[in-house]
Amino acid sequence: MSLLVHTFVYDANGGHDFLEDPEYGDTLAGFESTRTRLWGSGAIRALGARFFPRLDGDNLYVERDEIDEFLAECEAVRPHLDHLAGQGGYHAEYVAERFDNIVAAALRAKAEGGGIVVW
Repeated sequence: MSLLVHTFVYDANGGHDFLEDPEYGDTLAGFESTRTRLWGSGAIRALGARFFPRLDGDNLYVERDEIDEFLAECEAVRPHLDHLAGQGGYHAEYVAERFDNIVAAALRAKAEGGGIVVW
């Protein structure tokens, strides 16, 4: 099974309305195994990440008021993607593409005043 990233905005009742996301390949966030071996790994936790490790055992919701903090975390993690890929046993290109999909979704959410979910 694959992890996907989607953007959402809030409806009038405070629920989530999912935005039209790009083609399927651009919503991929990793294999199910990346929950623990990559995004929830000790290596990413050692970098001080607090959002990505939530994927270890649960879905990651980043609400609209957290998007800027999440994007800052992404920029702090970005220089370490090759290291994280190696630690998790993934190809660096695979990790970079999935990471870029997550960041792109967060940027879309910020522009629309919404959030993201990785599930």
